[in-house]
Amino acid sequence: MADRVRLGVVGCGVIAQMHLRAAVGWPTIDVVAVADLREDVLKSTAATHKVPRTYSNADALFADREVDAVLLAMPTGVRTALAVKALAAGKHVLLEKPVAMNAGEVRDLINRRGDRVVACCSSRHRFLASAKAATDFVATGKLGAIRVVRVRAVSEMGKPPGSPPPPWRLSRLLNGGGIMANWGCYDLDYVLGVAGWRLKLRLVLGQTWQVAPAFASRAAAGSDAETHVAALVRCAEGATLTIERGEFLPTQGENAWQIIGDAGGLRLNMLPVEGATITYDEGVEAEGVVSRVIWQGSERWDIIHEGPVRDFAAATLERRPPMTGLEQALAIQQITDAIYASSESGAAVPIA
Repeated sequence: MADRVRLGVVGCGVIAQMHLRAAVGWPTIDVVAVADLREDVLKSTAATHKVPRTYSNADALFADREVDAVLLAMPTGVRTALAVKALAAGKHVLLEKPVAMNAGEVRDLINRRGDRVVACCSSRHRFLASAKAATDFVATGKLGAIRVVRVRAVSEMGKPPGSPPPPWRLSRLLNGGGIMANWGCYDLDYVLGVAGWRLKLRLVLGQTWQVAPAFASRAAAGSDAETHVAALVRCAEGATLTIERGEFLPTQGENAWQIIGDAGGLRLNMLPVEGATITYDEGVEAEGVVSRVIWQGSERWDIIHEGPVRDFAAATLERRPPMTGLEQALAIQQITDAIYASSESGAAVPIA
């Protein structure tokens, strides 16, 4: 078995630079090629990270027989078509988030995957030590039967931006959606993954809102995607998942991720911060609720950028599933699609 993955990176934007910093010099990865349509960005990226080969388009990189696997780091609207070409060329594929524009695209990738490893970067926050501790704790069954998985992650409106916002970020055409696509995929990957991917999704009722007209400077001209979303997902066996994500809001920010069962609850922290804690609230018949910290520590943002590419390389070499594969990404995309459909129709949307 090979001991190193020869990696090519397509797209040399901001997020690709983070991947490259995590990949270059890692014992199981050789970054052998990069591609980008912008010649100046391509050349500077190759020089900065000492990448030997450059290509002005993805097709040329995919044709390189010295490339085993590719990382696709570009807006969602064009990514699936490139993933299809990469798979056809026999490459393993790491997809930036969100995984695709819709669940149909994810199913298409599943059908085309064959024996290749395909991973999605929505897994970023589950590489934190706190996430592993929480996942292991949930697996013990001490929470009892899960009743509610809760996400509320909203950020307050800051001052107007000093530079124009990127046009893709709140574009349905380019990105597949707004805050739900950009950050909701992280929330869902995190809580569903910590819960062991055991929740069976059934019905979604959701609502989305675009940025308020008074604060339109926060969005690029022509933006048509949401900056605020709230949804209830009903699951099998009586469990529910609630999610609220928002940005540029005229309210105080809050970050809360919880898993609540009939025996106890777990208070989580998806973000790497100083002095992070994971707290177990246990229902004790004689005492009421007894709380104890099951994990405490400080975590670096670097970890969430290192995790996906290094895990992808290991999964490729070991021929094992990555942290988040296409099946898990499909569940996330199904919820996202259903939220958008429910918001448009005003009715609950079933998930097959």
